[in-house]
Amino acid sequence: MTHGRDARATTVLICLTKNSLKKEEAEMRAYTLTAAVFLCALLSFACADPTANKPKASVNEPATEKTAPRQGGETLTISPANSNIDFVAAKVTRSHNGSFKQFSGTIDLLNSDPLQSIVTIAIDTASVQTDEADLTKHLQTPDFFDVAKYPKATFVSTKIEPSTANGATHTITGNFDLHGIKKSISFPATIQVGPTNVSVNADFAINRKDFGLVYPGKADDLIKDGVNIKLNLNVPRKP
Repeated sequence: MTHGRDARATTVLICLTKNSLKKEEAEMRAYTLTAAVFLCALLSFACADPTANKPKASVNEPATEKTAPRQGGETLTISPANSNIDFVAAKVTRSHNGSFKQFSGTIDLLNSDPLQSIVTIAIDTASVQTDEADLTKHLQTPDFFDVAKYPKATFVSTKIEPSTANGATHTITGNFDLHGIKKSISFPATIQVGPTNVSVNADFAINRKDFGLVYPGKADDLIKDGVNIKLNLNVPRKP
């Protein structure tokens, strides 16, 4: 009789042990799956392309530049005090935020009409600044901007047209001279002409290789070709 009770107790103990092991295995599988999902999401975020959802600037041969209107026009001054020129670039492991701290330019505004106006910007490439000091120094070398050889990057608009594509108000076309290569680029922008200021906001992507910036990065940490450009001009008009 005692032997029967012991056998039943042993059987119950074995079942409980198996159930406990199955529960632990299920919990471990759930934990592993959760960790894997989190890791994949983290890696996906780290190597996300900052230009993936941005309109791509069209690139063509340089266009003829117009003379700035003088009669009946206003010349508004673009400077770091009222505007920002930012960019986001990425490699396989992460993205980097950058900007240019020194630049100058003008908006030659005719009859308060963007379509008749010209935007000109000159950027000091040595003023590049990023979220990492070592990267900032590297961008100044011949691997990238080669600021000793190409101290300026310039943009001169050649045509401004009304367009609501990509949620903008206009399409700006102009000659972009970067790294010794001049191309005509077109991109969407939101332009507002008010009584006291003119604002131009654009958020678009270019391919760095179109301008001879071909440094690939490290073999295990390649640099993406797309660069997100962000322009925020808020230029005061003269009273």
